[in-house]
Amino acid sequence: MNAAAKLAGGIDVFVDLVGRITSWLALGLALVMGANVLFRYGFSLGFIWAQELEWHIFIPICLFGMSYALLHGEHVRVDVLYASFRPRTKHAIDVLAAFLSMAFCAIVIWLSIPYVYQSWSIGEGTANPGGIEYRYIVKALIPIGFAVLFLQSLSQAIKSTIAMRSA
Repeated sequence: MNAAAKLAGGIDVFVDLVGRITSWLALGLALVMGANVLFRYGFSLGFIWAQELEWHIFIPICLFGMSYALLHGEHVRVDVLYASFRPRTKHAIDVLAAFLSMAFCAIVIWLSIPYVYQSWSIGEGTANPGGIEYRYIVKALIPIGFAVLFLQSLSQAIKSTIAMRSA
């Protein structure tokens, strides 16, 4: 196994671990949403912090889940066309898609860093009375999530290039 393949394998292990850990947040999200519905409709009680907690939990699920989905082939692809291509063509498309994904991730990371920095520098919290403070921590997940997606896209590019050469 060459160094590139080892790198791809290491990235895959890391992304799988991050995805498995993050997947437990879905249980937490379901419990928070269920409690919010119960309190709102069963007891006519609503809590702003509890509603905000829903999207505070949802953000890492999305940001880290996209890398996990890419790793396991659960991402969106136009299979109607893709399925009819030869293996070498499929791998070439996967390499191109991986490089486009890395470019997109790099742009998002580049543009989000000043946004996150500003949020951290002012200690941004919620605008809602009774909401969750420390919004800047959640915003910091944007470049981190896209960095993980960048790594997984790099892994996909490596694996597809190796497969394309052997096809």
